[in-house]
Amino acid sequence: MATRLKPVDAVMIGVGWTGGILAKELTAAGLSVVGLERGEPRSTEGSFVMPSIHDELRYALRYELMQDLSRETITFRNNLNQTARPMRQYGSFLPGEGLGGAGVHWNGQTWRFLPYDFEIKSRTLARYGQQALPPNSLIQDWGITYDELEPYYDQFEYTCGISGKAGNLGGQKIAGGNVFEGARAREYPTPPLKPTYAAWLFEQAAKELGYHPFPRPSATLSQSYTNPDGQTLGACIYCGFCERFGCEVNAKASPHITVIPVALRSGRFELRTRANVLRINLDSSRKRALSVTYLDLKSGQEFEQPAEIICLTSYTLGNVRLLLLSGIGQPYDPVKGEGVVGRNYTYQASAGATLFFDDKIFNSFMGTGSVGVAIDDFNGDNFDHTGLGFIHGASITVGNTGARPIQSRPVPPGTPRWGSAWKKAVAQYYNRSFGIGAQGADMAYREHYLDLDPVYRDAYGLPLLRMTYDWGPNEIKASQYLAGVCEKIGRAMNPKTLVARGLSGHYSIVPYQSTHNCGGAIMGTDPKNSVVNKYLQSWDVSNVFVVGASAFPQNAGYNPTGTVGALAYWTADAIKKLYLKRPGPLV
Repeated sequence: MATRLKPVDAVMIGVGWTGGILAKELTAAGLSVVGLERGEPRSTEGSFVMPSIHDELRYALRYELMQDLSRETITFRNNLNQTARPMRQYGSFLPGEGLGGAGVHWNGQTWRFLPYDFEIKSRTLARYGQQALPPNSLIQDWGITYDELEPYYDQFEYTCGISGKAGNLGGQKIAGGNVFEGARAREYPTPPLKPTYAAWLFEQAAKELGYHPFPRPSATLSQSYTNPDGQTLGACIYCGFCERFGCEVNAKASPHITVIPVALRSGRFELRTRANVLRINLDSSRKRALSVTYLDLKSGQEFEQPAEIICLTSYTLGNVRLLLLSGIGQPYDPVKGEGVVGRNYTYQASAGATLFFDDKIFNSFMGTGSVGVAIDDFNGDNFDHTGLGFIHGASITVGNTGARPIQSRPVPPGTPRWGSAWKKAVAQYYNRSFGIGAQGADMAYREHYLDLDPVYRDAYGLPLLRMTYDWGPNEIKASQYLAGVCEKIGRAMNPKTLVARGLSGHYSIVPYQSTHNCGGAIMGTDPKNSVVNKYLQSWDVSNVFVVGASAFPQNAGYNPTGTVGALAYWTADAIKKLYLKRPGPLV
């Protein structure tokens, strides 16, 4: 039987970016907050020290900072006619675990979504008509506009010290920044990172073709920075160990060096690590959450933590699974087209090109997770889609994340797969090649969803989350078109060999692609087609808030963390200014 603990004002289930931001904001408002994190505690000094933090085998291939799949994983299938099987080793995406969550091992690419993204259905219908929507899609507006979210994007960027260059200040377009972005109130807090040679070549080629290149916004900082909460971050040293690694010089904005210390310093935040939440407990009406039950993984003992406000602030997949396990909201049924929890699962549809040169050296071993030059000319509705057969697009970028020695072995087509000829080609092209990447949007479809697997269970006897997903027709067409754009830009740089790639066939969970899993607990204006309202408050249980990329109705052509951070500040503000004055439904 669970031991009942002293009630608190609020509980965070998961302590990464969203849990950390909400804990910081709610403790500042005077609330007592408990953070339940199932992973290990972390600090830069104790966890990310040289030389061990640059151990590629330990962190990149053996996934030191990721979820233990032997205790909990997901099951996967492409469609309803298949039998889902457990993901027993990492591949397509990498859910993190531990204090700070994915905010510790991310690359730091910090975008704002386009105004179009938040009103995609309305704007698509207005410009192209009903026939432009992909067949069988569940595309919908978010119930919030870019202008409403802009102050919270700003707040997150200044918490992190994002390095970049504005392209739209108060409606005035600024050359050298992203001229397609929504209007922002002020410049980025720190200037852009230093461009790499490959990114410079891309910038020149893009300009010659009439496009609008700009430095990619980055949470790995170009210079030392002290944020409005008094937290100081370091300057990036371009070591190339960002994604899948912690940062040893605190140059990568992460929850454990920004928001979590501020919450702890308030004296009103208690952090409990190795605390695995099993369920949210509801009252007899099932309209109000009373507490959460969690398992202390250190002692094996169960505890019940009562709270007035409960925030689901774990990764997308964790948020959706806990809603389903707790019976909050109606599970989605794709056959009947009914229910909401698990609906609108989306991912990221990519394209790109790899360029090989004989006469150029790129110092591929240097870089950061977010340094690079991008164009947005083919993202959102920034270009005319008439007659193309798809909507949306992608941000297109040349970056340099560091080309780590074990996993980076670029060779041209036709190279033998082993032996001396392969070794010679790897030695030749490791430092004479780079990629152009198109990070494409992904639309929601009726048959793409998350639910509880009827067969497989985790180490605690609870059903695993089941994912049913495949590439949609819109994404395949868009990806092939964007591959052509990447090839066109690449040819302008005169490589010896160029290999373009776009999506085809079926989605595979085996090769790594992107850890941008979205949807399943989406926001909206109608409880019939969304799990949470515009404030990310559950329609069904008003003292439950579900915060993260799980709220995205579909995914955009960017990394999601900037929008996740903005939504966390947005929700915190709604709790402080609206909910605490009159607890209950905010809409």
